[in-house]
Amino acid sequence: MLGRLNHVAIAVPDLAAASAVYRDTLGAKLTEPQALPEHGVTVVFIDTGNTKIELLEPLGEGSPIAAFLEKNPAGGMHHLCYEVEDIIAARDRLKAAGARVLGDGTPKIGAHGKPVLFLHPKDFLGTLVELEQV
Repeated sequence: MLGRLNHVAIAVPDLAAASAVYRDTLGAKLTEPQALPEHGVTVVFIDTGNTKIELLEPLGEGSPIAAFLEKNPAGGMHHLCYEVEDIIAARDRLKAAGARVLGDGTPKIGAHGKPVLFLHPKDFLGTLVELEQV
């Protein structure tokens, strides 16, 4: 069921400053910032060749990463995203195994234009897991 690691997401309080660190210090090539109002974030992606890094900044006061940044003001790793062939089959298999899917269980369209779901971090060793259909 589990496919390749699609990206590692890092929550940041200042997307421009974080982008500058990756661009100027590490020499990374970044995408343009993309606002995702349905997810409450603005994102920038860095392609590392074998996976991506996603920098996340809160978008609006109801952003789901605002609470994370309150606990981690400097930012930090927010979630891991894995690819799956069939997100509905993966969801159903995980739920049958006792994993909790966040929200109502209906996939949303993510930053790559593909369906995504999030899994409760308490079910995955304290790590928020995103699934993205390929």
